Amino acid sequence: MSGSAHVEAEIASQPDTWRRAAAIAVSPAAAALPARGERVAVVGCGTSLYMAQSYAVLREQAGLGETDAFAASEFPFGRAYDRVVALTRSGTTTEVLELLQGLKGVLPTVAVIADPDTPAPALADETIVLDFADEKSVVQTRFATTALTLFRAHVAAQSGGVFAIDEAAADAHACVTEPLPDGILDKTQFAFLGRGWTVGIANEAGLKMTEASLTWTQSYPAMEYRHGPISIASPGTVTWMLGDAPRGLAEQVGATGGAWIDACADGRDPLAELIRVQRVAVALGAGKGLEVDNPRNLTRSIILSEV
Repeated sequence: MSGSAHVEAEIASQPDTWRRAAAIAVSPAAAALPARGERVAVVGCGTSLYMAQSYAVLREQAGLGETDAFAASEFPFGRAYDRVVALTRSGTTTEVLELLQGLKGVLPTVAVIADPDTPAPALADETIVLDFADEKSVVQTRFATTALTLFRAHVAAQSGGVFAIDEAAADAHACVTEPLPDGILDKTQFAFLGRGWTVGIANEAGLKMTEASLTWTQSYPAMEYRHGPISIASPGTVTWMLGDAPRGLAEQVGATGGAWIDACADGRDPLAELIRVQRVAVALGAGKGLEVDNPRNLTRSIILSEV
């Protein structure tokens, strides 16, 4: 088995796991998620934090209630919230478990997890299990996007609409199967940009590239890219837009000689475009001879022991 066999299979499965998550969002199980009007904090670590950032923006922009996202270790206990959503694939991450323990009996909590046989369900008031999106690879791909699909579909349902899962899954399938951009594996530096809810996706894209391939990356809100970071753009670099591009930015990047990627300009779902980033990250890592399923210095869950 190759050093990226698990993550490649998990990446390819995302159209199916997204459909299953969208169905949960309109099922009775979704009653555990925040109600309209609640003031909510969403917490996570690493990849889960970035999905929390995207969810927070989507929920608040939909008018469903004030929503903040925090690293679990940085939760502001002095603020008043109606509910805390903890996103954790493993259900064993130290910071998340300590936060859930600290909030028990103080604030209602819901954990969105992949593995029910972990400490998280006993500490949270309610739990939503996405076990069909769990992963063998340390590098997290499908659980993150599946959880965000659950949140997106729930936001749509609470707003009186229907999440367009058929279109999103079709875009995901295209990003799983289509060839990677020409020359992309020859690039050495990547900057990922987002706007609104896709800033979290850009942050995750940068993390994925770093984890899987040890490639130099940056991520920014797109409008901030002009304020200094664009100075790194040059031949050999990629500026990858995930979401609606600011006017004139493509031309400015082009003038540097750097590559510009903006598949979402044609209406592609930005979360689906993240799948292409995942594939590029894995291909770059494999090309370097890395054990992509088990990146150096990383484990599936960060569990801190008392010293």
